[in-house]
Amino acid sequence: MFIWYLVNPFSPERLNRAAEILGLLKKRTSCSIAEMAAEFGVSEMTIRRDIETLCSTGQVLRIPGGARIGRGILAEKPFLERLQRRNDDKARIGKLAASLIREGESVVLDSGTTTLHIARNLREHACTVITFSLAVMQELADSTTVRVELTGGVYRASSHDLIGATVNEALGSIRADKVFFGAAAVSLKGGVMVNDPEAPRALLQSGRERILIVDSSKLGQDALYRFCGLDGCDMIVTDSGAHASDLEKFRKHVKVLTAK
Repeated sequence: MFIWYLVNPFSPERLNRAAEILGLLKKRTSCSIAEMAAEFGVSEMTIRRDIETLCSTGQVLRIPGGARIGRGILAEKPFLERLQRRNDDKARIGKLAASLIREGESVVLDSGTTTLHIARNLREHACTVITFSLAVMQELADSTTVRVELTGGVYRASSHDLIGATVNEALGSIRADKVFFGAAAVSLKGGVMVNDPEAPRALLQSGRERILIVDSSKLGQDALYRFCGLDGCDMIVTDSGAHASDLEKFRKHVKVLTAK
């Protein structure tokens, strides 16, 4: 019951409405509960629940009778905001990445928004998915063919995932067929980089084949923390928006697939 309570606020319908509420507050700075209920055609109680969810991510602050946009600075863009960015590209990457998984295989999925699209393409597969992403677990919760294993850890609302030493310990005991992981940036000089200091390094040892999934806007860019070198990846899956010259440079170091 406890896990489901955490997962349920991020159902697809609530994700969409929460993103719209966030957009409204960014435009107006603040808004009353009654105004938002009228705007989205739902009850004030529903809006209050959505606001509580957004407050837990640090994006929104409660004020008497309503809410206002948060002014806090987070190293990582909150989950709801990142989920909306380059959604079509991520969907194509997710579909291609999922096609690499054979029936009966075991895979580890990290908590990035692109790996969520992999999960959406695995619902009819017969496979085992190990993850620390509650969004991935929710996506596969009603699949009759996918076995889902969730690591332990401490819940982090801003990314809707689990973090901490328990995650690394769990991943350290796993040797799946494949591990899919994302990054904030990847370059020839810097390697694979992230903005999240909690990113579990044990991911790299949790699968025999290590597959990096990144949209093309992240190629040739830098981020705050180095996660691993290009030699830490067996393959990169990106979208067709990548420049041919960039792909040629990366292919000298690692296999690269592009989703059409």
